[in-house]
Amino acid sequence: MQMSLLGYIAVVFVLSVSVLFVFHKIRAPAIVGFIFTGILAGPQGLRLIQATEEVDVLAEIGVILLLFTIGMEISLKDLVRMKKYVLVGGTLQLALTILAVYALLIYFGQPVGTAALIGFLVSMSSTAIVLRIIQKKSEMYTPQGRTILGILIFQDIAMVPLMLAVPLLPGAVGEIPESPYIILAEGLALIALVIISAKWLVPFALYHIARTDDRELFLLSLVAICFAVAFITSSAGLSLGLGAFLAGLTISESQYSHQAFGNVLPLRDAFTSFFFVSIGMLLDVRFLIANPLYVILLALGVMLLKSLIAGATVAIMGLPLRIAVLVGLALSQVGEFSFVLSKVGLEYGLLSPELYRIFLDVAVLTMVATSSIIAVSSRLADAATRLPLARREVPHPPSDVPDGRALNDHLIIIGYGVNGRNVALSAKSEGIPYVIVDIDPETVRSEFRSGEPIRYGDATQEHVLLNAGIKSARVLVVAISDRSATRRVTDLARRLNPDTYIIDRTRYIHEMSSLYRLGANEVIPEEYETSVEIFCRVLERYQVPRERIDSFINHIRADGYEMFRSISVEPNCTTDLNMIQNEFFTLRVLAGSPAAGRPLKEIGLKEIGADLLAVNRASQVFSHPDEGFVLQPEDVAIILGSADRISSLDDMFGAAAVSKNVAFGLEEG
Repeated sequence: MQMSLLGYIAVVFVLSVSVLFVFHKIRAPAIVGFIFTGILAGPQGLRLIQATEEVDVLAEIGVILLLFTIGMEISLKDLVRMKKYVLVGGTLQLALTILAVYALLIYFGQPVGTAALIGFLVSMSSTAIVLRIIQKKSEMYTPQGRTILGILIFQDIAMVPLMLAVPLLPGAVGEIPESPYIILAEGLALIALVIISAKWLVPFALYHIARTDDRELFLLSLVAICFAVAFITSSAGLSLGLGAFLAGLTISESQYSHQAFGNVLPLRDAFTSFFFVSIGMLLDVRFLIANPLYVILLALGVMLLKSLIAGATVAIMGLPLRIAVLVGLALSQVGEFSFVLSKVGLEYGLLSPELYRIFLDVAVLTMVATSSIIAVSSRLADAATRLPLARREVPHPPSDVPDGRALNDHLIIIGYGVNGRNVALSAKSEGIPYVIVDIDPETVRSEFRSGEPIRYGDATQEHVLLNAGIKSARVLVVAISDRSATRRVTDLARRLNPDTYIIDRTRYIHEMSSLYRLGANEVIPEEYETSVEIFCRVLERYQVPRERIDSFINHIRADGYEMFRSISVEPNCTTDLNMIQNEFFTLRVLAGSPAAGRPLKEIGLKEIGADLLAVNRASQVFSHPDEGFVLQPEDVAIILGSADRISSLDDMFGAAAVSKNVAFGLEEG
């Protein structure tokens, strides 16, 4: 059995490498490549794997690790903030989908129990596939990412009551399992255990394990927590995936979450591939070949229905049309937990073998199409927002919010995350008039109560930017995480106002060129601005003059961050870092001394190799004054240089150094 399992693992990995290499060359999604690997290796392909049970076990491990890492990326506080998406969005999506499918099947003559069960199956979406794609696109914290995650979490939780309801449906045959009240009590106890563990138990345990400085022990501890909680949830009648997600939440609250995520990531990627391969093995190729048009039309119908209902749910929650389209398309497939429900329905006689085969083929086809659909969803969403029906009037902002059209020379901030907040804070401190536009109604409500001039709207819409006063704005700052929306806002703003100064925030440097082409004046890539800031601090530590640091940073930015992207033959910075040997001195300009009343260029500091860093004049500090700056009596000059060279300035200033500061200390001499 061990050799057999080892052989299956070898077949999956070797075949996956070959298939993924080809898919990479033709620019096809990797997930589709894994599913295609399953079709090739499965019982109806090359028959390299006959017994799929072992692969199913490995696939289940992959799903557990995937949801475990997702839980580590989301704290309990984030989950509380997403309660609207989880409770309202999840409930509406699930209930409306079940009702719509049920009504359609009853109309076509299906029994009540079968119609309800298929409604259950279609209502679920693939947590594993969708969240993996969102993670790869770095969209987990965008409005559509939070909405998708909230709905998927609710679906995973709803898996338990749906499974309990299957034996109670009309037409079900077999014994009724454990009382649902007992399972509910077990579920509540588990949630309490997770909260206690996240607050006290897990941080305490990981602290003592981390102190051992043993990487293997730390990794094994993480895996133990993951599988222990998953096993407990499974024993309580809940899904393994939900347990793994809750286990990740317990670790996310500790200071070890980032290290834990990095350790588990390779395991997750390896085992998740088995899940997608196992999906491909489920496809009944013979049935699909015999009925291609029937199965494909059913799959398209399912995806269209789910997209419309999920999109309507998002619209009901008050989010813009663009987000509704993105969420609807992302949740259009059938989920992996539906396979579990379908097996239960088959056991209780609610699904015939033929219906079961049809369901498997339709579900797999919807999963295969997911990557491609999400890839084009941004373009479809942009196209939808251009429709006449979509150009409805935005909700009128509260009367206290300044009308952007009445402002002039103001600042518009798109997105009120960390970057948007910092820009708004700076504008407020300098008295610059500004207007904030955000797509999250909860953020708009809370920040308006705090007194911010914020309005709700999708900035990719022309009327939203016009109402924010784009025609008369001096600066537009786009500080959102959605890459597609950033491009669309930049293009639209440039067309509406050719003179406004547009500053875009982006995560990666490869997005800069497209944003510049669309009309951005400046693009700030987080990826390399962090590197610039770090190197700036390094140069400061080595006492490099500020003007040289600024010149160096300007060179990097003007060159499109080329220094960090390739090895340059010519050095970008020629500063002598041996300046660490210099010291700080403060010299007071005495009345009647030669320095009093003279400009710096006549003092001769550069000739002796000294740098004037600042001048303190009656509690006012002049940093890095230019050569035309005139020294006045009682000025205190802060100078960087060696002791023997500074001593030559005693006669010029009329006294010896009144204070010496070694390196970066402030010790009185």
